[in-house]
Amino acid sequence: MRAVLDGELRGVYEDRRTTVASFLRQWLAVKKEELAPNTYAGYEACVERDLIPAFGHYRLPDLRPKHIERWIAAQRKAKRGKVTVYRIVSTLRNALNAAVRAWGLRYNPAKHSVPPKPRATERTSWTPDEAATFLRHNAEQYADQLTDLFEVMLGTGMRRGEVLALHWSDVHLMDRKLYVRWTLAAIDNGKIHLREPKTEASRAWISLSPRVMAALHRQAAIQMNAHPDGRLEGLVFGRPGGSPLRPQWVLDQLRKRTTELGLPRIGLHDLRHTAASIMIAENIPIAVVSKTLRHSTIAVTINLYGHLLKDSADEAVTALASALDRADAEMASQPGSSVGHHFGKAA
Repeated sequence: MRAVLDGELRGVYEDRRTTVASFLRQWLAVKKEELAPNTYAGYEACVERDLIPAFGHYRLPDLRPKHIERWIAAQRKAKRGKVTVYRIVSTLRNALNAAVRAWGLRYNPAKHSVPPKPRATERTSWTPDEAATFLRHNAEQYADQLTDLFEVMLGTGMRRGEVLALHWSDVHLMDRKLYVRWTLAAIDNGKIHLREPKTEASRAWISLSPRVMAALHRQAAIQMNAHPDGRLEGLVFGRPGGSPLRPQWVLDQLRKRTTELGLPRIGLHDLRHTAASIMIAENIPIAVVSKTLRHSTIAVTINLYGHLLKDSADEAVTALASALDRADAEMASQPGSSVGHHFGKAA
């Protein structure tokens, strides 16, 4: 009764029957309706694998910052990855924020416990020579579906899930365009889902180069010949029964073929970074690169690829200096110019 009356007085009712474990599972049930399957799977893994074993036995109102700090210190001592620890504690903070917003907690004990977000490691990307070598090797040694898939990824900068979810109904060969309508998400239990891309910017038209057009025409011819009615339908890149290719299998094939050539080891998303790096190296304006990659803002592109713009920065300040030098020379050459006299007097 005292707890109820205190809750009425303060506007916050902390139910001492609720454990951290039961609260986190209730929170997950709500989030499942809001999140993409693969994002939810990541939250669920954090909760079941780490948060409940570490804090689940506490009553929700009894969880304190010292408990969280102690767990973080133990993880550091065990050499746990900084990114992993950051994600786990961030998940706990997000969940407890929901309890505070629902007036179930007076304060969030994880509010100030989340360690600084680790700096993202610079992703590996291939040079144009390495990318061309890889594509030629695929064409000469394999000439299969993945040969064309890798050509499309490197030739458009599309994300892994977008390529694997691409349907023929969204490919317009006559217009040399395709539309990104779906993305594929694979989660830990092996289930594969199609969903809309996360951002509005991702749902957009992509122009197709002659190389990418050739790859899509090859796939179209193969699938039309295999279809009883000679039609194109379903996924552009899929298994014989029409189901999507599994991302892990595609990654395994990429690494196998990369190893055959002795090229730097990269992941599927690094093909997108390679496409971006090549565009920037070819002096494509960063605004155009951002639009091609379908980033939500140009700031995202600069944050990801700003380190590749050093040469462009050199060109910019050199051009600026040249413009000032030309203007200065023109002024100095004019009859009766007082520029030199002015600076001499000031000196």
